[in-house]
Amino acid sequence: MDRRERVDDPEVALREAFDGLRAGIWTALPGIIQSFNDDAMTCEVQPTIKVPVRQIDGSIVTVALPLLVDCPVQFPSGGNCSLTFPVKLGDECLVVFASRCIDSWWQSGGVQEQAELRMHDLSDGFVLLGFRSKPRALTGISTSTTQLRNDAGDTYVDLDPAGKIVKVKAPGGITLDAPMVTMTGAIAVQNSGGAGTACAITGNTAFTGQVRANGKRIDDSHTHSGVQPGAGNTGTVN
Repeated sequence: MDRRERVDDPEVALREAFDGLRAGIWTALPGIIQSFNDDAMTCEVQPTIKVPVRQIDGSIVTVALPLLVDCPVQFPSGGNCSLTFPVKLGDECLVVFASRCIDSWWQSGGVQEQAELRMHDLSDGFVLLGFRSKPRALTGISTSTTQLRNDAGDTYVDLDPAGKIVKVKAPGGITLDAPMVTMTGAIAVQNSGGAGTACAITGNTAFTGQVRANGKRIDDSHTHSGVQPGAGNTGTVN
């Protein structure tokens, strides 16, 4: 009990009693990921806010909160589709605490009875990814486009809603693993390095329509000049 609760002032006593009650109600706290269980989609989190604790002699010290374990991690999802991230040690997050015990729901899903009658407890945290402290804030954030990017900003998928353009930057390359890729419209391949092969195709290739190389037709309708019988070579493509 706070000593001010014993003074002859009901307002002060009630205020201190309510402050003590609120101190045990947990709503949300920033935290740092300590480990991630990708099978269970849960993690261990260290809360980053210390709390004051009164000692026996009446002095106040601040202590770190205990490690939060088995916290479900939220990934954006719906309609049998999900956007996942490779959660790593040291990632910052926000832990939101449920108003009632989540143990039975987490274990079995569906609508369940409460395993315990606790409320706003540190045991019932959900982890929301993406919240960052100032030292870890992203740099070079686009203010006009939507991006899926790495922290460095040198690899991304960029969606421009105004220009209706999608841009992909991948210094390590792009791999498409599909039985068939269908593209509509024209395709332009540019070798920005200025050397080597701009496009390489392995396997059978079927073309419908005209095929040109350096402005010359090389499909089934092209002809050659300087054709003559014998062992000589034909001339260049017309």
